[in-house]
Amino acid sequence: MTETESPDLLRRFHDGFRWDQVPLLPYKEDATTPFKAISRQLLFTDAALGCELRYFEMAPGGYSTLERHEHVHAVMILRGEGRCLLGDRVNPVRAFDLIRIPSWTWHQFRAGPDAPLGFLCMVNAARDKPRLPDADELAALRAHPEVAAFLAG
Repeated sequence: MTETESPDLLRRFHDGFRWDQVPLLPYKEDATTPFKAISRQLLFTDAALGCELRYFEMAPGGYSTLERHEHVHAVMILRGEGRCLLGDRVNPVRAFDLIRIPSWTWHQFRAGPDAPLGFLCMVNAARDKPRLPDADELAALRAHPEVAAFLAG
């Protein structure tokens, strides 16, 4: 089979934000990290480009892990509305907003209460592991009233 005959050249989109030949995976392999009602799909990976395009979706009220890491990544909201923590700022997000997450920046996404929040994430295929906040870092984040309210849910 030649590269242009490969079945993964076109992955059709389906209702429910699913794609052909793309398994629905757990958000993280390590269930000890705090997150709620979120899944992931690996849509594209290419060793020559060194990147992955992933789709994450949170059920209403769901959220990703509060974390930071060395690698930069970009997130584009595809559906729903919610909020995103970037450093010490909480930002409302909605469909087609593009969020750049700089190196070592605390970040977390939270879906609104009434609808799923789905987003694409472009990231390096080879990347460092995320770091969770320790007690002092969490206290420093919570010193900002808006961040404290965000983290409380």
